Amino acid sequence: QVQLVESGGGLVQAGGSLRLSCAASGRILSSYNMGWFRQAPGKERKFVTAINWSGSSTYYEDSVNGRFTISRDNAKNTLYLQMNSLKPEDTALYYCAASLLPIDGNNFLRTYTYQYWGQGTQVTVSS
Repeated sequence: QVQLVESGGGLVQAGGSLRLSCAASGRILSSYNMGWFRQAPGKERKFVTAINWSGSSTYYEDSVNGRFTISRDNAKNTLYLQMNSLKPEDTALYYCAASLLPIDGNNFLRTYTYQYWGQGTQVTVSS
């Protein structure tokens, strides 16, 4: 199995940028399709973006499309999320997740598709 550790969160003003990282250990990252989810206080965990095992396909939630970019470096066993033009509504705990399941239809949107999760990193965007 794989262990995931997120980093890079913090406090940023609206319009600013952050780059999140998710370091994997225990098994090579290229075995997994990967995703980022976020959870605001009192709300359910929601899909943000996903990337297939090779990095050839990416998927974005509408509100982050054009502002966020997911990428991966399988040689470094690391997943990234570049977040630009941040808004206060992006404030949440951000989780990376790994799935051994093939991407099929819209299953990448669902939390149950992912078998492994990190502990999360907090992103706070001030207005």
